[in-house]
Amino acid sequence: MQQVSVKGYAKINLTLDVLGKRDDGYHEVAMIMQGIELHDLITLEKRQTGITLEINVPELSSGPDNLAYRAATLLQKDFPDIAGVHIKLTKEIPVAAGLAGGSTDAAAVLLGLNRLYDMGLSLDDLRTYGARLGSDVPFCLHPLTGLATGRGEMIRELPPCPPLWLVLVKPPFGVSTKEVYGHLKEVIIKERPSLKRALAALETGDLGLLYQSMANVLEYATFDLYPELRDWLEELRDLGAKKAMMSGSGPTLIAFMENESEAKELASCWIKPGWQVVVTRSLGPRDLDRRIVVDE
Repeated sequence: MQQVSVKGYAKINLTLDVLGKRDDGYHEVAMIMQGIELHDLITLEKRQTGITLEINVPELSSGPDNLAYRAATLLQKDFPDIAGVHIKLTKEIPVAAGLAGGSTDAAAVLLGLNRLYDMGLSLDDLRTYGARLGSDVPFCLHPLTGLATGRGEMIRELPPCPPLWLVLVKPPFGVSTKEVYGHLKEVIIKERPSLKRALAALETGDLGLLYQSMANVLEYATFDLYPELRDWLEELRDLGAKKAMMSGSGPTLIAFMENESEAKELASCWIKPGWQVVVTRSLGPRDLDRRIVVDE
């Protein structure tokens, strides 16, 4: 085969708790993560030599500092049979949005090269490489419902989340994850997610209990830095969201809706200049079965 295309799926956090600062400088976390259908498309084509990266978003780097490029370099060092590859990255996931867009692109490159060069690496093997690139990359390799611990790289698969319809709204600015985590020590966390109840909700498929258990402690830091986000979150609730919360370190906000029709209706009401609005749904196993397309 000469070419493969891989969907790099975005992810959200159903729960996100920060347990403390580690000796290595990272934060200890416990979070339930869920992949969503919103995705970038990564096409990998064999080349005689070298790594090249083409992106449809001009402001993003296409050089060795890009996470997708780094993923190819990482495997190439250990597997000399990877002579060269051209990576075409078509971005659909908003940038700097708290949706793991860069991490999922790196995961897609790892998956694609494994298939393109018939390397035979297992999911665990790929997760080991992914952890060297970023904390979210291991989950993005197999983005079904999972519990992430450690710095986020240790993944335990969970019973599938009940089907979810979501509206993602991203304001016209980005947020620094490093700044948000650094600001946590300046705020008081009044409510943490109930991991025990959330796990029980997944076991029984109780969506109402799951909504009650969900929370993201990073909201306290991000909302303190960007207070207007708190007002916009309330606006989503007023528009009928069953649950509304921030994704990751932000600034993207998520409205969980009853069905696709209600999600589209809310999205049509969110008319704000410069905002990105996406209606999407949670992933299931069949989505992953179709994520890699081989072009012989």
